[in-house]
Amino acid sequence: MAVQKKHDGATARRTHVYQILAEDIKAMGVDTVFGLMSDDTAHFCVSLDAAGVDFIGARHENTAITMADGYAAATGRLAIVCVGRGPAMANGLHGAGFASRTGNPVLIIQGDVAIPGGGLNGQGPDYKGVDAEGVLKAAGIRTFRPTGPESARQTLADAAAAARRGAGVVLLLPVNVQAAEIDVPADDAGPEPIDAKPIPRRSGKPARAHAVAAAASLLDAAKRPLILAGYGAHKSGARDALIALAEKTGALLATTAKGKDMFRDHPNNLGIIGSFSHSAARRMAGEADCVLAVGAGLNILTMSFGESLPDAPLIQVDAVRANIGRWTTADVSVVGDAKLVAEQLVAAVAEKSAADKPFHGAETQDFLKAFSITKDFQPANTARTVDPRSLAVSLDRLLPEKRSMVYDAGNFLGVVPYLSVPGPDYFKMTNDFASIGLGFGAALGVARARPETPTVLVIGDGGFLMTMGELETVVREDLPLVIVLMNDCAYGAELHFLRMRQLPVAKSVFPDVDFAPIAEGFGYDAHTIRTLDELEALAPLLANPEGPIFLDCKINADIAAPFMSEIVAAETRAGH
Repeated sequence: MAVQKKHDGATARRTHVYQILAEDIKAMGVDTVFGLMSDDTAHFCVSLDAAGVDFIGARHENTAITMADGYAAATGRLAIVCVGRGPAMANGLHGAGFASRTGNPVLIIQGDVAIPGGGLNGQGPDYKGVDAEGVLKAAGIRTFRPTGPESARQTLADAAAAARRGAGVVLLLPVNVQAAEIDVPADDAGPEPIDAKPIPRRSGKPARAHAVAAAASLLDAAKRPLILAGYGAHKSGARDALIALAEKTGALLATTAKGKDMFRDHPNNLGIIGSFSHSAARRMAGEADCVLAVGAGLNILTMSFGESLPDAPLIQVDAVRANIGRWTTADVSVVGDAKLVAEQLVAAVAEKSAADKPFHGAETQDFLKAFSITKDFQPANTARTVDPRSLAVSLDRLLPEKRSMVYDAGNFLGVVPYLSVPGPDYFKMTNDFASIGLGFGAALGVARARPETPTVLVIGDGGFLMTMGELETVVREDLPLVIVLMNDCAYGAELHFLRMRQLPVAKSVFPDVDFAPIAEGFGYDAHTIRTLDELEALAPLLANPEGPIFLDCKINADIAAPFMSEIVAAETRAGH
């Protein structure tokens, strides 16, 4: 308990470091912390709760960290998660590696071994002992660690500031630093409320005039330009400027997967370019004679392993010079903020006549208007399974139009084009670490951030089996979640990986387990779906989802996502 005393002539209170750190987090404006407490963070966690910060507990450290990442993605605010040291740190290393790559503001607070000279008990080996700093550094994760009790508050502030710049960072709190007592002046108001509102976007810079002129000349010469916008373009607020540029140049509009539905319902919208394209987007992109990529990383999925874009001039716009040409060759590099560069280009390009804008002509417009994504496949439903594409088309119609879609990773990601969202802020993929098992936590964080909007988690049975314990977290924390289990009774990606290479698949296949009764035992409105008629019968439930809903959807395992064959084709081209 804190006590009053005189300190340098001023009234002060003496309190534990874990207590004042909890108070500082509250003063920052943080109202929610995720985590899984351990003996070395328990005092800190209960102090957060006592300070009025909601502590949302997970059943595994990876989930706790990905919850924070999902929350940060949905709110734009700093998200804090607290886990223990040693085995807890090792358990959460997967999630920490993921959070360090997403670009979301996530602060991971971990317990740590006592600093030297701080009262080690000497009673035997430290069974939790591990070089956390060394492990995290090897994983490429930035760490902060106070040198003693007096520096703990400033180290917390430094770590929070680093995370707010858009990174997942770790604050290591040695157990004896947490337990130490320090004097806090009675008039200490704590840190400024830095998290009272979303983190403001960094002020961008326009591009150099020469670069804009070079890009504009290519767009002026093009008959069929294509504008490809990534998540960076969305974050900069470039949508309207890019639409204006498309109108002036006669370009079609498209996005990367992370920019999904940025141009939703626009007549010139092709949707996603790359491994998640529909056939109309692939066809029209192939006809482009100039591509303007804005705020897009152009990774292997956007590029369909090098096959999604035509052999045409490529203009790449990015605020970070090192991002340009990182994964593919750019013919013209334009360094600058996406929105500002788009506005510069609108001013620089010439207004084309209707005859010089064939992509905006009647033939193309009629083709796009008549196109339906349902024409892209022949449904392959069986007596006991549904085609995942048909399932997604039905879910798109049955679920509320305003929804957050969160995806785990796996072969089932082939359904991404068939499920729409209000815009990129409502779409989250968790493949930044190329791993399954991270979607459940991210969906919980999004659901916590947006309780008024249904959150839909699409997850495979492999990833679900890794994280099934979090079924209880949803109910305990009263989080609004619809779980769509894409159950192909297999590690789907590995199944097709083996099958396409004519290798035995038996070790990638699971028994047909009915998970609905398990979810029902946790309090879910749970259903097993083997036919589209069974899904249609749930229309009233899905139109207005209340409480946790679980759909064990038995899908046809023979349906391979397009990117599976793209991988094989890329290997063949490389001579593997």
